[in-house]
Amino acid sequence: MKELVTLTRAQGANQALIDGTVQPEGYRLVFADEPVLVKGFRKMVRNLEYDVAEMAVTTYLTAKEHGVAFTALPIFLVRDFHHGATQVVRDGPIRQPTDLAGRQVGVNRGYTVTTGVWGRAALAEAGLDLRSVTWVLSGDEHVASYVPPANVVPAPEGRSLEELLLAGDVAAVVGAAIKHPDVVPLIPQPEEAGLASLRRTGVFPINHLVVVKDSVLAAEPDLPTALLEAFTLAKRRYVAQLRAGLAETAQDRLLRRVMDATGRDPLPYGLAANSVTLETLMGHAVAQGILTQPVALERVFVPASVT
Repeated sequence: MKELVTLTRAQGANQALIDGTVQPEGYRLVFADEPVLVKGFRKMVRNLEYDVAEMAVTTYLTAKEHGVAFTALPIFLVRDFHHGATQVVRDGPIRQPTDLAGRQVGVNRGYTVTTGVWGRAALAEAGLDLRSVTWVLSGDEHVASYVPPANVVPAPEGRSLEELLLAGDVAAVVGAAIKHPDVVPLIPQPEEAGLASLRRTGVFPINHLVVVKDSVLAAEPDLPTALLEAFTLAKRRYVAQLRAGLAETAQDRLLRRVMDATGRDPLPYGLAANSVTLETLMGHAVAQGILTQPVALERVFVPASVT
């Protein structure tokens, strides 16, 4: 049985794979010990350290455009709303997204981070011209060859986004998840805003998917089918638990709300069920200067997995 070194974080959708009750036929997943998942993303992007890896979706799209030798399967492990990603000081001068025009806004880690992309998209949909903002990064990019737009700059050395926000040196932050009594979401009732957007557009933002090293794909032609079937079975078990009332974590509760709002599986896999969300994300990535052009979905997913 072929062993595959695998990076992923234990969560509802893959728990049956983690505990071994579901396994891909003909393969054994050996899970890497990587406590900080985003550090694993960087190791995969820069060194192809794993055979199979959970990966942030815009990191993947950026890496693919820059020639990194891995390819995605349409397995979407993590989804979330990001209307709450942008935070401001309570009772401060910023009351609505358009107030950010002409100002500096902090961004957690790199400009291509998926939460930041979806968070900025929510601001754009609320009327903000993203080109009018100077985006201040607290870190660098996983894809080292990526060059951000001219209105993207590094944060001052040694200062956190929380410090910059509370001092008034940035007008808002995106993706930092600051927990401070004086810091609040810019868009009020963000989960309700996300659900309203889902009802209006059909888009439930994707955060993470699964990639496989191209050399492994070439050597193991049966692997895409085996992985897709195993991940799908594990996810179906989780969704059945959600339908039965599971609500232990915030993610469980959010997915239950999405299920109630749509009447459908909140974590669909495959391209057909996700084309609108993926094409929407691709459009945001191009508009934000992350991708140079949109790419046909069939070109960035393993052909054998495209359904």
